[in-house]
Amino acid sequence: MPQTVLLAEDDRAIRHALERALTLEGYQVTAVADGVEALAQAHRTPPDVLVLDVMMPGIDGLQVCRVLRAEGDRTPILMLTALVETQDRIAGLDAGADDYVVKPFDVEEVFARLRALLRRTREANGAPADVPKQAPETPAPSDRLIEAAGLRMDPQARRAWRGTRELELTRTEFELLELLVRNAGIVLDHSTIYDRIWGYDFGPGSKNLAVYVGYLRRKLDEPGAPQLIHTVRGVGYVLRED
Repeated sequence: MPQTVLLAEDDRAIRHALERALTLEGYQVTAVADGVEALAQAHRTPPDVLVLDVMMPGIDGLQVCRVLRAEGDRTPILMLTALVETQDRIAGLDAGADDYVVKPFDVEEVFARLRALLRRTREANGAPADVPKQAPETPAPSDRLIEAAGLRMDPQARRAWRGTRELELTRTEFELLELLVRNAGIVLDHSTIYDRIWGYDFGPGSKNLAVYVGYLRRKLDEPGAPQLIHTVRGVGYVLRED
């Protein structure tokens, strides 16, 4: 069965062009023009992935994302945005989006990001079920934790802590932090991180990784404590506790 995409975009030309491109790529597409229709369709026939324009009349893409996440819907969401400021992109991630593409975009980039989101969803669904949550002070049996630089992670339960403080991470943030923790002390270049997390190198002009690293730092950093994720200019990032 083809994978299903719910596309919400108020610009008719973009909506029709993207619907056609996705259909030719083998997806089964339902295209709607606003957030109200998107929510109604998502409730009626849950898709495999959503593609939401940020700026739509009435209920915008961010509100659609927030509503679905508040309902416990974990369907992967790709945001389309003409807003290029870092803070605007962070707003999308904070609303619960998994990834975003900045307009004007190359349709091949949309395809690559959708493949990555759907692959990660399949891998997550094939993993062992999460164990019931425990208190933060006893996060998990030590034999399944990975640890580095004062961080502890339980990949099976998808939980992470700095010291005794549990971190609230999105799926992409968790996967990025896990990659850094497993390679603590090793400088990972941009292309390696893109390939491991997104399955596609978006090139030197992309700010996607920098946005995620910045947002992850905000959740990790503590007053008076050393920064854990370090930028190696022109190369990539490394996790270490100085």
